[in-house]
Amino acid sequence: MTAGMERPRVLFLCAHNAARSQMAEALLRQTAGDQFEVCSAGLRPTEVHPLTRRVLDEVGIDPAGLKAEGLEVYMARVSVRYAVVVCETTQAECPRLYPFASQTLYWPFEDPVSFAGSSEQRLAKFREVRDQIGIRLRAWLAEVSDPV
Repeated sequence: MTAGMERPRVLFLCAHNAARSQMAEALLRQTAGDQFEVCSAGLRPTEVHPLTRRVLDEVGIDPAGLKAEGLEVYMARVSVRYAVVVCETTQAECPRLYPFASQTLYWPFEDPVSFAGSSEQRLAKFREVRDQIGIRLRAWLAEVSDPV
């Protein structure tokens, strides 16, 4: 990338910005943070789920700086190359993203926060979703030959 050129921004969108969008943001930043400006937001942000923090920490990502933010922090305030919607609720309820985002991608993942089970089963679900997001991100990065 040429000096002075802005990295393309990738914005992950979810209902609450508590799990899936946070995982996607952290994983892409770890994998290709030198190529992209990475952020995430929710339609109705709550808090980053403790199990989100735990499963990111397990793969060497420090979750300390993660915070749930609303879409209004970004909408019509910054340019976004890729808006990636990671949940069905947001896909159905999200406002029109173009021209705010050049491209909108839809990658639905199961919501680990709403998964019912024992503590170990819930942790396993968070790990499963984290790993699915990682696989999808790596496939997408292989598709995007020149992100600029």
